Amino acid sequence: MTTPPTLAPATDNTPTDDGPVLRADGVTMRFGGLTAVRGVDLTVHPREIVGLIGPNGAGKTTFFNCLTGLYIPTEGTVSYRGTVLPPKPHLVTKAGIARTFQNIRLFANMTVLENVLVGRHTRTKEGLWSALLRSPGFKKAERTSEERATELLEFIGLAHKRDHLARNLPYGEQRKLEIARALASEPGLLLLDEPTAGMNPQETRATEELVLAIRDKGIAVLVIEHDMRFIFNLCDRVAVLVQGEKLVEGTSDTVQADERVVAAYLGEPCDGAPGEAEAAEVAAAEAAADAVADTAAHTAADTAADAQNTPGTTKGEAP
Repeated sequence: MTTPPTLAPATDNTPTDDGPVLRADGVTMRFGGLTAVRGVDLTVHPREIVGLIGPNGAGKTTFFNCLTGLYIPTEGTVSYRGTVLPPKPHLVTKAGIARTFQNIRLFANMTVLENVLVGRHTRTKEGLWSALLRSPGFKKAERTSEERATELLEFIGLAHKRDHLARNLPYGEQRKLEIARALASEPGLLLLDEPTAGMNPQETRATEELVLAIRDKGIAVLVIEHDMRFIFNLCDRVAVLVQGEKLVEGTSDTVQADERVVAAYLGEPCDGAPGEAEAAEVAAAEAAADAVADTAAHTAADTAADAQNTPGTTKGEAP
């Protein structure tokens, strides 16, 4: 992968001290009487890459959803740079945390550039009347957003495809575009949920280099991934979730040497582990909650896309 061009860090969200960017204290998430995440503590420090691994059904994505406001934790708190986060996804993004999802969630009928511009909605202050009247402030904000989006496309290597529809990109490039859209909100912390899923070895290596380049720009990263080679090559620290609880946390060498981690991946049951029926019930509850969260997320994104498609602004197809 060619070394990405210089990308200015997000000044508003660049940490100014050595305190944690993210602190999760005792995060617990219950669905009815079933516990998907139990008492998880985790910190991420500036310019650090932390991996979160565990078998399928360990609660990794549920924990991510608690961090980003898609779920309201039953117990515990989530803080960004010392401030407890409100349980609202758009406010979490505005505070300085951005994320990608397991399943690609691009606007298929919008261009590559327009998809990145949608990610700018939390960093623009111009309102509806400013857009309709084409005020000088709106025009300046529009230029700034397009310049920033172009920088990001150059950074991930997609500037030459800025006018292509997102649906026409190869799978690996769609993943990169999702990362660019997340970076458009100028986060201090980026959460990546299985960023190499479905990728070939070359694409995986390119993603590893991209994440390292993002870290070098001052952005901390928390990543879920099933590719152990990717995680252990990339991360400064790794935490392991099993049955919703943090089993171990440490360097790659520490985690790989822990017999409990090996046992968990081989499928040996843990004390108090739920049976198949209970696990299926948790999965069903999570799916129902995801559907509600997905609808809310698309409504917010549709609003941002409408603002971009206001007469006189960048034109694009509706998603």
